[in-house]
Amino acid sequence: MMVSLGIAGASMLVMAMIFSYILGWANKKFKVEVDPKIEEVIEALPGANCGGCGYIGCSDYAVAIVTDNDPVNKCTVGGQACAQELADIMGVEVGDMVPLHAVVHCNAPLSSRLGMTQYMGDKRCASAQQVAGVQGCTFGCLGYGDCVQVCNYGAIHIEDGLARVDYEKCIGCGACIKACPRGILSIEGFKEAVVPVVACSNKDKAKDAKAVCKNACVGCKACAKVSSDLFTISDNLAKCNYDDYLAPKYEEAMKAIEKCPTGCIHFMGTR
Repeated sequence: MMVSLGIAGASMLVMAMIFSYILGWANKKFKVEVDPKIEEVIEALPGANCGGCGYIGCSDYAVAIVTDNDPVNKCTVGGQACAQELADIMGVEVGDMVPLHAVVHCNAPLSSRLGMTQYMGDKRCASAQQVAGVQGCTFGCLGYGDCVQVCNYGAIHIEDGLARVDYEKCIGCGACIKACPRGILSIEGFKEAVVPVVACSNKDKAKDAKAVCKNACVGCKACAKVSSDLFTISDNLAKCNYDDYLAPKYEEAMKAIEKCPTGCIHFMGTR
C-alpha cells in the first residue's frame, strides 16, 4: 500500500516537472514581444475601456496609436491632459480636441406625446420597443432609462419621461448610444459651450408627425431658410451641422430657433 502511494506520488512529481519544463519552453518559444511604447501608452490612458475612442478598449487604442499612428486625441475620458501625455510619448502634435457630448434627439415630455397607451411590461426601453403601439411616436424617447443604467458618469437622467443630459458630467463615451433601442442619441463635437440641436427624430411627414407629438419637427424648412449653413432637411427632418457652428453664428441660430413652429430646436450644453 505504502509502496503504491510512493510510486504514485513520484510519478505525479515527475509529470509536474515535465509539464513545467514544456510550459517554460513554450513560453520562451512563442513569446510575443510587445513594443515598450504600447505599454507606456496604456499606462497613460485612463483604463475606462468605454469605447468612446472607437476601439473596444484602451489596449486596442494604444496599439492603434503606436502601430497605425492613430490620433492621440480620441480619449474623451482622459481629455486634453491625456492627449498631451500621449503626444509627448509619441513625439507628435496633439491637434485640436473638440469636446464630445451626447445629444438627445427628442423634445417631447409626457404632456406633448399623443396616442400614448398604458404599458404594463418590463420597465426597460429595450423591452418596450418590442411592443407595437406603446406610444404614438415610433421615433421618440421611451423614457425607461436604459441609457441611465449604462452611464458610468451619472451624466444622463430621466425627467418627465424624457432622457436629459448633464453636460457638466458627460464626456461623450457613447455608452448611451449603444443602449438606446431607438437610436435617438448621438455623440457630437461641441466647438462651443452650447450648440443648437434639433431635438426630434421623427421622419414622418408633417401631418403624421403632428398627430403623435406636439413638439415634432415637421420638415417645414423654416430653419434652413434662415441658415442653410447650419440646418439642412433630410427625410422630413431638420438636421444641424455641428461642424459649422461657432459663436459668431449665435444670432443666426437664434433666428432659426424662433422660426421653428413646434419649438423643437434648442441650445444644449453648459451655459
